[in-house]
Amino acid sequence: MHPQNPKTRRIVQALLYEAIAVAVVGPLLSLAFEQQAGSTLALALLMSSIALGWSYLFNSWFERWEARQARRGRSVWRRLAHGIGFEGGLVLWLVPIMAWWLQTSLWNALLADLVLLAFFFVYSIAFTWGFDKVFGLPASAA
Repeated sequence: MHPQNPKTRRIVQALLYEAIAVAVVGPLLSLAFEQQAGSTLALALLMSSIALGWSYLFNSWFERWEARQARRGRSVWRRLAHGIGFEGGLVLWLVPIMAWWLQTSLWNALLADLVLLAFFFVYSIAFTWGFDKVFGLPASAA
């Protein structure tokens, strides 16, 4: 299956990305926090859902703000602002939920979230490369 429609490609990519992430993160949280695998898989699924929803909401806000800027384009500074805003907002959502769910401190949840951030940095690069190898490049990059 090679989704040629850009919208279909984005949906397939997002769903596959999140499914693999949940399958990896759930067991890792189980080991790290000595919790039942079913519970941490459910937490990973919840976190994935929050990340998807936050991504949609944040990107909508960011693009509205961006459209009002006099300077067009995405400079390094604008991309940094986007990344920091997105990840910072995600931390605000996820850390309290992780602390409550895993019955740990906010500090431990924050540390776990920082480890997950490092994991997702590497995973995102590897996943995108693999996805492009399997499904081909999108029209915008071909």
